[in-house]
Amino acid sequence: MIETTLQAGFEAIAERHLDPVTPPDLALWALRGLTALEPGFDVESRDGVLRVSLLGRSLAQRATPGTLAEAATALSWLYGAAWGVSPTLRRAGADALLQASFDEVFNHLDPYSRYVSPATADSDRDRRMGTAGLGLQVEGGPRGATVLAVMPDSPAEAAGLQQGDVLLSLNGISMARQAPDRLAALLEGPLGSRARLRIQRGRGHRNIVLRREVVPPQTVRSARQGDVLVLRITAFSSDTADQLGEALLMAFDHPVSPAPRSLVLDLRGNRGGFLREAIRVVDNILSAGIVARTDGRHPDARRVWHAAGMDLTQGRPIAILVDGRTASSAEIVTAALSDNGRAAVVGSATMGKGLIQILVPLPNEGELSLSWSRILAPDGWPLQSLGVLPSLCTSLGADGATRGLERLAQGDAPMGAVLRRQRQARVPVLPSEITALRGACPPAEGRDGDLQAAVTLLSNPEAYRTATAK
Repeated sequence: MIETTLQAGFEAIAERHLDPVTPPDLALWALRGLTALEPGFDVESRDGVLRVSLLGRSLAQRATPGTLAEAATALSWLYGAAWGVSPTLRRAGADALLQASFDEVFNHLDPYSRYVSPATADSDRDRRMGTAGLGLQVEGGPRGATVLAVMPDSPAEAAGLQQGDVLLSLNGISMARQAPDRLAALLEGPLGSRARLRIQRGRGHRNIVLRREVVPPQTVRSARQGDVLVLRITAFSSDTADQLGEALLMAFDHPVSPAPRSLVLDLRGNRGGFLREAIRVVDNILSAGIVARTDGRHPDARRVWHAAGMDLTQGRPIAILVDGRTASSAEIVTAALSDNGRAAVVGSATMGKGLIQILVPLPNEGELSLSWSRILAPDGWPLQSLGVLPSLCTSLGADGATRGLERLAQGDAPMGAVLRRQRQARVPVLPSEITALRGACPPAEGRDGDLQAAVTLLSNPEAYRTATAK
């Protein structure tokens, strides 16, 4: 199984990874995985030979492979020789050996590709399909689990559960004094399974039976700050674009109070999620233009996404809050709205995670998560390592943000020259250029004053015009 798994993995890497690789390099890199499990091993490739030594003594050797199949066969044979003399290797097991081998390979390629063991792959598949639950957020206590929130369109909402209700028991198991992870495990279960709940509301008690459903997490939260609508997007799950669309329609099409004059999208700490949801989120705001491009060696990795939606904000000014933890799909949204002149960006340089991974199943039921395409902003610059830079920088301190606002109000863009350089960047970008550009507004965790800076920017038409100009 090791040989077939290695060969399948090598073939996927050679065909689809962003960077070209050769069979000799793959074989040598993977063979070095031995040393991660047993430091006494030494491996080398010299004079057309792959050689393994243990404590200075030559143990086994094979001719340097010329094909991927030969690389897998050679490694399987060399691993077998090492396995026979190393109790440490045998205790670690075959999957640990595969893990170490692919870890070494990906150490030479990119920071996001990885090997996923069969057990982890199985649990990851379940997670991707969604966890079935009741749609409740609860907090443990001495009497039971108190309901903190009820998710929209969930079994709990349909049954009329409310914030403040106390769950006394679930399927006969007391909910009193349960640890948070135990509470989560009790609430979740197989899709369609029943949960018999005993509920206390005030002095009354009742019993209800709910069926567990896949409930998308609530990833969009709405608030008002004066005449500014603030929408915080915590992640990009399967329902994020719909949640955002509903929030925008409620605010601008069917307002219960005067409609907001502007919008803040708070993406601080958002580590990303589904790419398709990022595209759909942009479609809620951008009616035309390029949203993102992807590029890679494999033809299927090359795509261009165009906006095809409707501006549910009805043209209101938009500011996007970002910080050093904003990544991936959140960076796609930010770059799309910024490059298209539809939003001003406030905060710091973002994380710079601009590679897309594809899942490749392996014969041992594990997987490779393989970086096969890079994300390019609408203007063609790469997100990877560069990240998105703001037009109003707040990571240099409150005084710096205040000076930035003053300059923007005077029609002078303090980050203008840096942003123009960034938009002219093309793959490959020199490390020195990445350092220089990101150094203009270093990545930092969001601070309390960021939201007020965004609100101030939106309140000044000249400052906003300057911040969104290219």
